Amino acid sequence: MTQPNSQDKNSFLYPRSRYYGKFQPENLVFNANLQEFSQKISYITCLETGGKLSQEEAYEQIKKLWKQLKHSKKQLAVDGNKEV
Repeated sequence: MTQPNSQDKNSFLYPRSRYYGKFQPENLVFNANLQEFSQKISYITCLETGGKLSQEEAYEQIKKLWKQLKHSKKQLAVDGNKEV
């Protein structure tokens, strides 16, 4: 039996989509952070739906992730209201 490729496994578990916005390094980094946030939210909601997390635990984890994303946006000085 062959060992699965680590890169293939990561691509499956943590898919990334192409960035279509205006190219600026901070926009690219924030987009990656946003995709990671989305993936983690998906896992949390699946765990809660499956009974592996309580509603309170899921809420607290999502709240923590949201604060991290807001902090990331502030640190990168990304303004979503600019025209592309």
